[in-house]
Amino acid sequence: MNKFTQEQLRFHPSNGKTIRADFNGGELSSDFGALMLRETMLHSGIISRLTDGIDDKRHQSYIDHTLQELIAQRVLQMACGYEDANDSNHLRKDPIFKLANGRNPLDDDNHLASAPTYTRLGQSMTKRDIYNMTKALADHFISSYEYPPLAIIIDLDHTPAITHGGQQMNLFNAKYQDYCYLPLMIFEGLSGKLITSILRPGKTPTGRENAAILQRLIKLIRTRWPKTHLLVRGDSHFAQPELMQVVQDDPHSDYVLGKGAGHKTALRPKAKELLDEARKALDVKTRLAKLNNMPEPERLRLYGETDYQAKSWKGLDTRIIYKAEVNQKGDNPRFIVTSMKETSPEDIYEKLYCPRGQDENFIKHLKSDLSGDRLSDQGFLANHLRMFYACAAYVLHHELRTKALKGTELEKAQPSTVIVKLCKIAVKVVEYKDRIKLHLPRSCPIKGLLQHITEVFYSMPLPRPG
Repeated sequence: MNKFTQEQLRFHPSNGKTIRADFNGGELSSDFGALMLRETMLHSGIISRLTDGIDDKRHQSYIDHTLQELIAQRVLQMACGYEDANDSNHLRKDPIFKLANGRNPLDDDNHLASAPTYTRLGQSMTKRDIYNMTKALADHFISSYEYPPLAIIIDLDHTPAITHGGQQMNLFNAKYQDYCYLPLMIFEGLSGKLITSILRPGKTPTGRENAAILQRLIKLIRTRWPKTHLLVRGDSHFAQPELMQVVQDDPHSDYVLGKGAGHKTALRPKAKELLDEARKALDVKTRLAKLNNMPEPERLRLYGETDYQAKSWKGLDTRIIYKAEVNQKGDNPRFIVTSMKETSPEDIYEKLYCPRGQDENFIKHLKSDLSGDRLSDQGFLANHLRMFYACAAYVLHHELRTKALKGTELEKAQPSTVIVKLCKIAVKVVEYKDRIKLHLPRSCPIKGLLQHITEVFYSMPLPRPG
């Protein structure tokens, strides 16, 4: 039935005229960019890979939404900045989201899925489904290369996902002083591509756990890239003998792992001589700067290596690299352990280890921009599925930037910027018998960019089904 009581918004008068607003503008959407992400999705194949990993036990005669439609709808919503399944209750009728999911935009009897459907989907997840989807992300990463690369960097990092309430397997973590999950995020360090992710309980993982995950990943990569050089990179949490042994056992792999700033009794004394030398050199440079009325140097760095073998490293061919840094506040030594033998200590530290910090930006994009840490379901497996939605949204944004936004102002933009500038555009939808017309604002500030993106995608052939 029609609503005869009109909802109105009231504003202060302007230029002597009253201002009122209502919600009777017709079939409008505020998310035109969902169609750009749909084009990315059509060329990507990530949704099909994730869907194939789930054993759909629903009776096909009684369902309104296929599994692929459910995954695509939720991923597109998150890619456009809608973090909760509850948003589906409103967006299921949005004409652009319906169009992006392959449905007629103005069909009132053919809406998208609502929040309860996603709750049931999350509750139906099994460990095998989650394992298959984890592998599907890694398969998609490998398939994103036309030819085997000469080398890739496997960046490993754990990040906290703070929990609230009685979520299954959430634990108190002393480092973060809160109850959380501690998912493992794995990115390719050169390109920023997501390799895969694993949701974990909030406890610090053991060496055996990290090693088992990495061993499966390397085995999967080797089936397609037998000779690609793999550099495994991580902070001190991954300097574990079990993980180092897995890398050493692969003839075309190396590791560069942090050893922390501590180790006062074992490692720090070995850097004393170089620290003393750096301190004297900094004092000399500081005095010369004062004499010449020039800015004083903030720090001085020297690089070295030393012999060190922990008892647990038996059988490992390791090399300890250290940075002897002295700044105006005191000494700041840093240590890393690596299997690389030919490269100089400075190059290993500055060119190979330090760029690991970029991994934090990738995690920020996934968590802050795409709500990858909004894991509010009670069940652990259901929360794992929620994280996969965000991971797939990250993949879509990355492929959108590298395929269609290359050479544009948004080529290196983070997902939140792309959402604001590209996704949040008003559009009016008009459906005819044989076509659909989308009317954008006449004053749209990025007309040229939208035309560029659509032409890029329209000229690209769609992959063949299967």
